[in-house]
Amino acid sequence: MEDLKELTVEEKVGQMFMVGVENKNCIKPVENLIEKYKIGGVLLYKKDYKNYKELNELINRLRILGRKNKIPLFIAIDQEGGRVNRMPDEFYNLPSANKLAEENLVEKASEVTGKMLRKTGFNFNFAPVLDIKRFGNTQAIGDRAFSDNVEIVTKCGIIYMDKMKENHIVPAIKHYPGHGATTKDSHFALPVIEESKENLEQEDLVPFKKAIEHGADVLMVGHLRIKGVTHGFPASMSKSFVRKYIRKKNRFNGVVITDDIRMKAVRILYGRKRALIKAFKAGNDIVLFKYNTGDEILLDKILKEVKTGKINIAKINRSVRRILKVKEKYEIENEEIPYLENLPQDINIKIEDINNKVKGDVNEKS
Repeated sequence: MEDLKELTVEEKVGQMFMVGVENKNCIKPVENLIEKYKIGGVLLYKKDYKNYKELNELINRLRILGRKNKIPLFIAIDQEGGRVNRMPDEFYNLPSANKLAEENLVEKASEVTGKMLRKTGFNFNFAPVLDIKRFGNTQAIGDRAFSDNVEIVTKCGIIYMDKMKENHIVPAIKHYPGHGATTKDSHFALPVIEESKENLEQEDLVPFKKAIEHGADVLMVGHLRIKGVTHGFPASMSKSFVRKYIRKKNRFNGVVITDDIRMKAVRILYGRKRALIKAFKAGNDIVLFKYNTGDEILLDKILKEVKTGKINIAKINRSVRRILKVKEKYEIENEEIPYLENLPQDINIKIEDINNKVKGDVNEKS
C-alpha cells in the first residue's frame, strides 16, 4: 500500500469518494472517475448485471482499471438479505435480519454471506444494520433490524461484523445514530428524531458504541436530524455531530462514510453541489453518492477548494490515513477474480439449509 507522502492531492481527494453505479449506462462514466479522478471505491447495484457471469466480468473490468491507480478500489454492495438483496438471481436470497435473529442463525447467515461476497469479488458490505426495530416489518428499517431488543441487536451485529472481517469483507455498521427511532425513510424525506439525547444514548446508540469498542473499522452516518443535537442539520452534514459524537464521545478513529447524499433527505435541502461540499466539510472520510451526468464538475469543485486552502489539507490527510489503514488491514487488492461455475450451487446449498429453518417467505428481492 502506498505511503501518504507518495500521493498527489488529486489521489488523496479521490480516495474520499465512493460512487454508486446505478445502472449499466453509468459504468463507463464511473470508469472515467476511477481513471481521471482516482476515486477510492464503487458501489454496485443489481441493475448493473443480469447474472453472475456479468457480475464477474464487471468486477474484473473495474479491478483491471483500478490497477492503473496506486491504491486499490473498494468494490462495495448493500447485501443484507431479505428486502435488501443485490446479488444476481442465480444466488438464493437469505432471510431478513429480524428472522435470522429469531432463529439464532445470524452466525451461519453472515458466514455464507461473507464467503459469497469474497468469492464474487466484493470487498466491502454496507452491513450490519444496528438500528433498533420499533415499527412494522415494512417500515424503512422494519425487519432489516435484528430486533427491538438492544442487547440482541448488539450481539447479532457484532457476530455479523466479525464474520465479514473473517472473510476479508469490510463491514460498514449503519445507520448511525439510529434510523429505527423514526418511521420516515431518508430516501424520500428527512427523518427527525424526537427522542432525547439521554434516551438515544441508552438505547439507539448502544449497539454502535459496543461495535466500536469491539473494533468496528467503518461507520455509516445517516441523514437523520436529531432535535437539540445536530443543530438543524442532518447528522451526516453536521460537523459538530461528527466531531463531538462519533470521534470524541465514541473515540472512533475508523472511517466515517455518509449514506448516499443523493437521497431526497439531503438533496432537496441542499441540491447536488452543496450537499457534496457540506458532507465533505462535515468531517466524513468518504462521501457516497450515485453517479449522475456532470458529477465531474462537482469533483473539480472539491479539488479547487482543497488546492486553494478553503478545505484544509490536514483534514484530507487524516481521512486518507484512515482509509489506507482499512484497505491495508483487509488486504484490498485489484487482482482478477475467477469465474466459478459451481459457486451459485455451492452457496445455495448453504442458503437453502438456513431458509428451511426460518419461518415465512424469504425470497423477497430489492
